[in-house]
Amino acid sequence: MARPRKPLLSTDRIVETARELVDREGLAAVSTRRLAAELGVSGPSLYNHFRTKDEILEVVADSVSGLVDLSMFEDGRDWRTALHDWAVSYRAALRDHPNVVPVLARGPGRRPAALRLADAVYGAMVAAGWPPAQATSIGALMRYFIMGSALGSFAGGFVDDASAYDPADYPHLGQAHLLAEQQEKIDERAFETGLTALLDGLVLQFEQVRENAQR
Repeated sequence: MARPRKPLLSTDRIVETARELVDREGLAAVSTRRLAAELGVSGPSLYNHFRTKDEILEVVADSVSGLVDLSMFEDGRDWRTALHDWAVSYRAALRDHPNVVPVLARGPGRRPAALRLADAVYGAMVAAGWPPAQATSIGALMRYFIMGSALGSFAGGFVDDASAYDPADYPHLGQAHLLAEQQEKIDERAFETGLTALLDGLVLQFEQVRENAQR
């Protein structure tokens, strides 16, 4: 009986395997040797698709950017709603793949999905009536906020040991040891609170932009 054929090595298969490895063990776990072992191939065969580990990580990062929904910038939603819905989708992608965030935080570089993301946000803001310079600032601002929310958990940063919060030293942290138990709920609420405040502030600025344009 013929032996079963191994799955053909492809760029998509390499990227998917590398992303799974990063998700499990972090960026430092990725090497061409480790990836070859995970894929069941020889190391040199990877070089037919990628020249370096950094190239692989760039494409892995871009595959995460590609998970972000951009439809809200094309279906008629007003700019505030579109920014809100996009931010929620973006954060969800980063939440599911947090170990990739340091690569994404470097900026889009030449990554196609990341550039499409930046183009969609900027284009939608200009089309809504924001001056180009302010549209650029909005894109940067949103990126800072979303990336920052993905770099770590506020609630998860508190230990679940009540003795760590002596009331003599920390009179207002009597319940801090309970935060980690509700990490996801607290972090989601904090993100939505910050996002709402940010967008409400932009609405006020936009009203000023329109007033200035009418003078």
